[in-house]
Amino acid sequence: MPGTWSNGGGGGRVPLLGVTVMRVQRWGEMSEPARDALVARGLDDIFNPQLRDSIGALIDDVRRRGDAAVCDALAKFDGITLTPGQLRVTDDELDSATVSEAVDRAIDDAITHLRAFNEHQLERFDDWSFEPEPGLVVGEKITPISSAGLFTPSGKASYPSVAYQLAVPAIVAGVPELTLVVPPAPDANGQVDPAVLVVCRKLGLRQVFRVNGPAGIAAMGFGTETIPKVRKIVGPGSPAVTLAQVEMQRHGVATMMLLGPTESLVIADHTADPHRLAADLLVEAEHGTDTSVVLVCTDSATATTTDIELERQLGELPTVRAKAARAALGPNGGCVLVESLDEAVAIANRYAPEHLQIAVDADEVERVLAGLVNAGEILVGQHTPFSAANFVIGCPASLPTSGFAHVSSGITAATFLKRTAVVGADETALRRMGPSVIALADHEGFPAHAAAIRRRTQSDLDSVEPARWRR
Repeated sequence: MPGTWSNGGGGGRVPLLGVTVMRVQRWGEMSEPARDALVARGLDDIFNPQLRDSIGALIDDVRRRGDAAVCDALAKFDGITLTPGQLRVTDDELDSATVSEAVDRAIDDAITHLRAFNEHQLERFDDWSFEPEPGLVVGEKITPISSAGLFTPSGKASYPSVAYQLAVPAIVAGVPELTLVVPPAPDANGQVDPAVLVVCRKLGLRQVFRVNGPAGIAAMGFGTETIPKVRKIVGPGSPAVTLAQVEMQRHGVATMMLLGPTESLVIADHTADPHRLAADLLVEAEHGTDTSVVLVCTDSATATTTDIELERQLGELPTVRAKAARAALGPNGGCVLVESLDEAVAIANRYAPEHLQIAVDADEVERVLAGLVNAGEILVGQHTPFSAANFVIGCPASLPTSGFAHVSSGITAATFLKRTAVVGADETALRRMGPSVIALADHEGFPAHAAAIRRRTQSDLDSVEPARWRR
């Protein structure tokens, strides 16, 4: 029976026969360096010095030479020769793109759910104001950003789902100018995946360009003769694409941190179905050899059965997907055995996964959910697999990776909105605040700040003694 283990007398891992699919560790016996190694994933590849130098040179080339550099990058990295006039996807290509009837219906289903989620979210971002004291009104005005660039990856697979996951929130938010770049499909003579074009047509996107990933990020950031300049760029991709977005921040472009190699974490106890656990662990695991997938489990028997089931289900995957999954569940992730759900929650919060699923006893769900604070998404129960959330449910699926769920969120309508403070004071309120403004301005050594108040209310504020301290 391959892929099994038992608990030895000391509570550690004791392998039985063969090699398990999942690397297995017991949290209580792991050293701090081992714990850090489990949690720290993805960043070394993204911030590799050689890759950074290469991407930096490419970005500078696009800044200097525009379309010519973009075409050279396509030829060098994708083996596709195009002229600047061929970078933009034509209206005929958009209008004639087709997919199967089943895929067409699925895209409509997904767009409907995404619109509903983001429109509901948008209702919570109305302008607001209140009066903290008589005569003073403060609040915020919520407006969309002026333009956005959407990067849809290509190469490992077709990703129409990324196109609508990025575009629908931006459209709901009201962004007036949207540009989408997508690398040409491999071995397709420069053609773009028709499913991506169908998504663009359904959503009314007409600024669509076939561009190499990092070069496309730079092109949208600077603007070229053909590709419009945008204010914010979003979209997941390879370490090169992610690093290009990070580097473009130096040039004043807003990007999301970080949308790198995918990852998932599942919290499970003795009630979880190992068959479904294995299936759900493989969802993100099949993406690539840079993926990380972790099962945090309170029950060694459940973990054992899940590992056996993983071995069986891996046999049903294509070789390239099975290889990716073994890396994701082996050296990149694996199973962590814990003593309690509280310990599992603490590990999940430390890991801050992109995708997180709870597969625990129904009586424990609310307590576990309440304790989770760091995750791109939380899927509750084994009827909510990662694949359903990735494709159709409507919650964000472009989510922070590499631990950035500690500080950031997935791409929704909120991603494309900005807040502007709006404040108004009458004379009564200004007179009331004046002494405080003058005292602080004098203390910090800004006489013009204080003068702006004194010149309005001199007769009433002569008694305010200036501070003696100066810079």
